[in-house]
Amino acid sequence: MDDTQLCFPQLNSSCIKPRRPHTQAVLLHILLSSISLLTTALNLLVIVSISHFKKLHSPTNLLLLSLAVSDFFVGILMSFQIILADGCWFLGDAVCMLYCALDYVVTSASVGTMVLISVDRYVAICDPLHYPTKVTMRRATVCTSLCWACSFLYNGVLLKDNLKQPGRYNSCSGECVVVISDMMGVADLILTFIGPVTVIIVLYGRVFVVAVSQARVIRSHTFTLQGPQTVYAKRSELKAVRTLDQSSVFDVTSVPLELWLFYFNSCLNPIIYAFCYPWFLKSVKLIVTLKIFEPESCEASVL
Repeated sequence: MDDTQLCFPQLNSSCIKPRRPHTQAVLLHILLSSISLLTTALNLLVIVSISHFKKLHSPTNLLLLSLAVSDFFVGILMSFQIILADGCWFLGDAVCMLYCALDYVVTSASVGTMVLISVDRYVAICDPLHYPTKVTMRRATVCTSLCWACSFLYNGVLLKDNLKQPGRYNSCSGECVVVISDMMGVADLILTFIGPVTVIIVLYGRVFVVAVSQARVIRSHTFTLQGPQTVYAKRSELKAVRTLDQSSVFDVTSVPLELWLFYFNSCLNPIIYAFCYPWFLKSVKLIVTLKIFEPESCEASVL
């Protein structure tokens, strides 16, 4: 048909390019481009902050660094999603497979990191006396490395047929799809969504119960010894509770029903850091003003 738009007009096997109003297409590109740029920039600030300043080298921050790395790659991968927004893929089957594989790996690594963060917060609040001995930099490094290694290995097995022959499941030229078997799809749903969410809900539920019971004990002791007075929680404890709540939300949205929610969540993470962690704002100020290039800047007190 004369009015039909094709991705590759010179090919008989070309996919049909979906029609979209010009205004809608422009707004979609602006929105995705803005989120992509903001996601990449903000998570890069988190990566530089935790990597550069020695005061921030802690097990918890190492997990946040892992999450920021995955979110950073999400921002980069959004540039490919912008291409797909037009309904056609012009970069070839090999690049398509690379994009899809990285998308799967980053998503799995993000989910795994959120589970590790929930375990870290569980030990910190439910077993604080043994936290320094149970959660060490070495163990956090090993767990984070294993998380990423398992993500690469697991998704390599999941996408092995697609990796052997990129584009084998494309129905027309200009399409970018990957296909996994029904059995592997069910296994992936359990391993990357149902399982992690269940673990996090159980751990956070236990943390909530412990926090409430401790608060009641403290309140009763304070009332008995000193009479009625207002009890103020430490700022670090408040941050821990907020972080726990946010982590559960992050984990659920790491495997979203809508793709843009996943991308927007990766952009939102560092913004929430700014409200929960004072060190982030201090670090950003030093980075933006280029003071990190000064001698001994890594020793700066940002806590």
